[in-house]
Amino acid sequence: MAYISQETKAKLSPTIKAILKKYKMKGTIAIKHHFSLVVNLQSGPIDFDHNDFTSVNVYHIDAHYTGVAKAFLTELLAAMKGPDWFDKSDYQSDYFHVSHYTDINVGKWNKPYVQVAA
Repeated sequence: MAYISQETKAKLSPTIKAILKKYKMKGTIAIKHHFSLVVNLQSGPIDFDHNDFTSVNVYHIDAHYTGVAKAFLTELLAAMKGPDWFDKSDYQSDYFHVSHYTDINVGKWNKPYVQVAA
């Protein structure tokens, strides 16, 4: 069963923040329902080709994004997983076992992502 603690979030946060800083992005890090690590992107120079709010499908970043957006999201996802992340799921038998899930949101439902000049 997926679970992420505040201690794990604290360990992963410095690397996540370093990637946000590298790409000049602003965002928040949170835990949702004790099983998902969430990064909400608030503003930055990257154009994600979206409306006001987008929930990134972390399983299809390669297919849906290109250029800087793809590079950023790929690095961010790797940092969110961290070195201890695992996925021992067996989809054919409907058995799901991961260390924790990851969610990336570009903006929020009540506060859109703001693209700023680089």
